[in-house]
Amino acid sequence: MYRDILSDNLLPSARALKMKRGWVFQHDNDPKHTARATKEWLRKKHFKVLEWPSQSPDLNPIENHWRELKVCVAQGQPQNITALEEICMEEWAKIPATVSQTHFPNPPKPALPCLPGQDNPQSHKAK
Repeated sequence: MYRDILSDNLLPSARALKMKRGWVFQHDNDPKHTARATKEWLRKKHFKVLEWPSQSPDLNPIENHWRELKVCVAQGQPQNITALEEICMEEWAKIPATVSQTHFPNPPKPALPCLPGQDNPQSHKAK
């Protein structure tokens, strides 16, 4: 299923964004991302994939938003899919711009050792 999602969305998105050769795909160590079949599919399609060390700090700032949204949604206790959608939309709209500014302007301190050029065994590299 994950490979189908990639097939249906990754290449069309890269084309639509007019991304040239040399871009690097990022995903984390979720089992569907690290499955042999997924790795083989990506290799056959000639994708460069960012190496993601196991148990690395979460470097994707959007995860901070998802975490906050998840807490707010849980507090709303939706009873069905319609209520879930409504609560998600309401809570997402309530997130002030200042939250984005605090999550996105600079890498968080745990991310600093993972930036290129840092002498750290968890530095991320493209495969």
